[in-house]
Amino acid sequence: MEKHRCGWCVGDPLYEEYHDLEWGVPVKDDATLFEFLILETFQAGLSWITILRKRENFRQALDDFDYRKIANYNEDKIAELLQNPGIIRNKLKVRATVSNAQAFMEAQKEFGSFSDYIWDFVDGKPIKNTWKNYKDAPATTTLSDVISKDLKKRGFKFVGSTVIYAHMQATGMVNDHEITCFRYHEV
Repeated sequence: MEKHRCGWCVGDPLYEEYHDLEWGVPVKDDATLFEFLILETFQAGLSWITILRKRENFRQALDDFDYRKIANYNEDKIAELLQNPGIIRNKLKVRATVSNAQAFMEAQKEFGSFSDYIWDFVDGKPIKNTWKNYKDAPATTTLSDVISKDLKKRGFKFVGSTVIYAHMQATGMVNDHEITCFRYHEV
């Protein structure tokens, strides 16, 4: 019997694999939270499948998403990234990646970990929604507005409410799997 998946991923093997293995799984590891934050910022204005198809290129270009290294990227490295056809070559997003790595480490210093900081917004446990159809899920919520505003205050860039809500969905801070999806109860 075919497993029922959320409608947004059906039909593309890469999308289905991401949905089945990663999307909505609670992430508490700082390195993974940073990777998703960076991928979500690059996704702004584009489709998520575009980012997924370039994910390995991003991983190679950005030193395996090592925020300690990225925080120290100089103008030569930024220029190199802007010439890399395997990633999204948006100057503002590339520069935001560097400043976001720096802001990420500042949040770690203040809260002990970025995970402790970000998960505190949901009291450390996922918000479980009950959508029958993925199209019913919002693009933003009052909570994503609050988190976005706080991140911006801390110097993060490209972290509007839509980007943050997508990050919350991806990292399991909110379970937006359709209630008939086989992953709904698993995550």
